[in-house]
Amino acid sequence: MSASSKSPKLAVIDYGMGNLRSVLKAWQSVGADAYLIQSPEEAESADALVFPGQGAIVDTMQLLAKTGLDQLIKDWIQKDRPFFGICLGFQALFEFSEEGDTQGLGIFEGSVKRFPPASETQLKVPHMGWNSVSFNDDSALTDGIKSGNDQFYFVHSYYVEPKNKDLHLFETEYGKPFCSGIRSGNCVAVQFHPEKSQVKGLQLYSNFLKTLNS
Repeated sequence: MSASSKSPKLAVIDYGMGNLRSVLKAWQSVGADAYLIQSPEEAESADALVFPGQGAIVDTMQLLAKTGLDQLIKDWIQKDRPFFGICLGFQALFEFSEEGDTQGLGIFEGSVKRFPPASETQLKVPHMGWNSVSFNDDSALTDGIKSGNDQFYFVHSYYVEPKNKDLHLFETEYGKPFCSGIRSGNCVAVQFHPEKSQVKGLQLYSNFLKTLNS
C-alpha cells in the first residue's frame, strides 16, 4: 500500500470474549485502520467487517443476538461487502455446530463437527499448532503463499463441513482433509489464526487489504 493510499477502515467485532489486541495489531501492522465495534451502528463507515473468534460458540451466538451483531453479519455478507472471519468467526457462519448443539448464523449451508477422539485416530484434540493449507487459488488473495507448504497456526476441536464444495478456499490435513477456509464473493473466512501465523498470516491479511483497493 502506497503512502498516498487511504488506509482501509476495518470494523473488528468485539463480542466480549477473547483478547482482540493481537488481531487489531496484526491488521494495523499491514496498513489497516482497524478498530473495535460492539454495535452495528459503529460499522457503518467501515470498508470491511472482521469477525475474530475465540471461546465457545454457544456464548458467542447469544452475545451476537443480544447486540444485533448477528443481523449485521448476515446483512453484510448478503450485500457482498468485504468480510473476513477467523476461527470461531468462520464456524459461526454455518447452520449448525455440534458444540453445544448450537444453531449458527446460517449464512452458508453446512455444519461444524467435532474431530474424532484420539482413541480413534491417534491425533490429539484439539488440533493445535502449525499446519499447512492447500489450495488451487492463484488470485491476489493467495499471492506469496505456497500451497501445501506454508504453515499457519491452528487451535480448534471442531471443523467446518460446507455443503457446497465450491466454497472451499483452503484445505488442511488432520487425520483426513478438512475445509480450513472459504471464499464466497467478497467473504473470506479461515479456521486458522493469521494473527498468530507470523509472516504468512500477515501476508494473507495484507493480500485481503489489497483486494479492497482493487
